[in-house]
Amino acid sequence: MAFDNLSEKLNGVFKRLRSKGKLSESDVKTAMREVRLALLEADVNYKVAKDFTNSVAEKCIGENVMESLTAAQMVIKIVRDELTALMGSEQARLNISNKLPTVIMMCGLQGSGKTTHSAKLAKLLRSQGHRPMLAACDIYRPAAIEQLKVVGKAVDAPVFEMGTEKPEIIAKKAVAYAKDYGHDFLILDTAGRLHIDTELMDELKRITNAIEVHNILLVVDSMVGQDAVNIAKSFNDILELDGVILTKLDGDTRGGAALSVKAVTGKPIMYAGVGEKLHELEEFHPDRMASRILGMGDVLSLIEKVESEVDEKKAEETARRLQENKFDMNDLLDQFHQIKKMGSLKSVLSMLPGMDRQLKDVDVDDRQLLRIEAIITSMTKKERAKPDILNASRRKRIAAGAGVKVEDVNRLIKQYEQMKKMFKQMNSPAAKRKMMRGMNLPNNFSNFGF
Repeated sequence: MAFDNLSEKLNGVFKRLRSKGKLSESDVKTAMREVRLALLEADVNYKVAKDFTNSVAEKCIGENVMESLTAAQMVIKIVRDELTALMGSEQARLNISNKLPTVIMMCGLQGSGKTTHSAKLAKLLRSQGHRPMLAACDIYRPAAIEQLKVVGKAVDAPVFEMGTEKPEIIAKKAVAYAKDYGHDFLILDTAGRLHIDTELMDELKRITNAIEVHNILLVVDSMVGQDAVNIAKSFNDILELDGVILTKLDGDTRGGAALSVKAVTGKPIMYAGVGEKLHELEEFHPDRMASRILGMGDVLSLIEKVESEVDEKKAEETARRLQENKFDMNDLLDQFHQIKKMGSLKSVLSMLPGMDRQLKDVDVDDRQLLRIEAIITSMTKKERAKPDILNASRRKRIAAGAGVKVEDVNRLIKQYEQMKKMFKQMNSPAAKRKMMRGMNLPNNFSNFGF
């Protein structure tokens, strides 16, 4: 994640605070100096970093945190609350029009990812039950219209285009078309430039004059660091933005833009691009992001990801087969497909509390899933259903078909057998009785006064 280095440094500061017990005013000020340095190294705007640490220090000293036996935990809570406030306190949502369609204009510099993120946003809206449509208003970049058609088809969103007609005319016609065909969202993919210039801004203003635009979203590449904030401020001064989409927050960027955009421009981050695939766009939740930065995980986002990507019927069927001890290689393959749909393994695991630190020095290689998938798909239907028949010659054939070593096949089969054995033990009557005793449940409710 973009905040890995910042998270590591902040956790180092908090670890030193926890080792002290009660804190002095000097301890808090020293810790805040370290926090400020960590923020500056993460490319957070200097004034934002200074105001943030001053605010945290003031609250820590003002609320008599130092006298508390859990002083370090209270400091962490204050830092978390301030981080959340810094990024916008509450989740920012799109402005929804009372009449069809709600128009979203995507803008930004060339190469920021407007076209791809227009499709990503369309896919996200479709997953929420909407009927979005895309409009090709970038008439300058070679193959821009064709690219929008390709990604539009991939997310099952129609694309309205009129070739090299003026963008404001395309936008006006697209609104009428969307209204006629019942599309509740219209996403305009506009042209970008290598830098902010009068021609670009004039074109965007002509579009907003020609039609009613309900949301102007700026797409910014977080890899440009502090420049992302400057770009957002320049666009906002002229266009009055409604929100920002930060891309590449899954990469090794320093992440300072996410902590500075709201404070500098007053405009919230609405969405975050967390991968290259078209489903890897997330709604931005300041409180959840603050928890992730502090290594507390983001279980709510993980639950939402599971709910949106995992096939509920398949999950229920797998659970039933596990209980009946009928789990086979086909079920295992289905599970890997479900995991792949949620994104990279590391990004999924990092949402669990504390896992970001444990994964720091671990190479979580998603190609392992591909190798396992290759091994299972190299098996016949009969072999997948009855792994017990996999003798030495069959394993050798499977290894050759998957392009792996026999040892890799043996390792997978061993892991499968251990998994099956574990589930069998968990479902035994003795294990269930032990679990109930561990929960210390009373035989009746008399202890509770019922």
